[in-house]
Amino acid sequence: MSAKRKRPGPAADPGVTEHEKTVHDVIRSKKDMGVSQWDLKREINIAENIITKCIKSLVSKSLVKEVKIIQNRGRKHYMSVEFEPSSEITGGAWYVEGSLDTEFINVLKEQCWRKIYAVKVATLEGIADAIKRSNVCQIELTKQQVEEIVKALVLDNEVMEVKSTGTGEFASIPVGKVCYKCIGKRGYGGEPKLGALASIPCGVCPQISRCTPDGIISPNTCAYYQKWLDF
Repeated sequence: MSAKRKRPGPAADPGVTEHEKTVHDVIRSKKDMGVSQWDLKREINIAENIITKCIKSLVSKSLVKEVKIIQNRGRKHYMSVEFEPSSEITGGAWYVEGSLDTEFINVLKEQCWRKIYAVKVATLEGIADAIKRSNVCQIELTKQQVEEIVKALVLDNEVMEVKSTGTGEFASIPVGKVCYKCIGKRGYGGEPKLGALASIPCGVCPQISRCTPDGIISPNTCAYYQKWLDF
């Protein structure tokens, strides 16, 4: 009786060594969160210099890419090329190459403030629609992203969050719906009123609602907050 032939497994890439395959498998397993070189060393029982060589080789072969993250910016972070970085590690629309895009954020804050000021009382949906129609943004912002900008205005003490009473200036807004009003009478183009957080990076960071001491977004790992403390 003849022995059964084994089915051939996936063909190994002749250009990838066993060590490179091991490193790539671990990086790929992290999907859109990626992994730092420091964490790779903890997970793989391979000498550090070999891991470094493997990563360089995988990058040169376009199997792995380096990505910019908003925490632990001093550590190199890698991801398999078939994945796009999660907004959880890149900061999403508010960050460019790992750096907080304060200019973009301030433009959006001004646009949101103008919308609220113009209509006296505005809902989040109304603000988001106004931003979309203004074409001030090259990308389409989600409702959550617009809310993050408005929340930053609330923290800056420029806007207050209120609930509709259904009467007077709230007549067109359902009772109990959250909406926003400007604080003070800053004219168009005027200087914004400085809130308690306006002088620190947190005042312009829409991710502040997700910032926690032990979280991925944390004051402990925020380069901007540390620079402010050192100033």
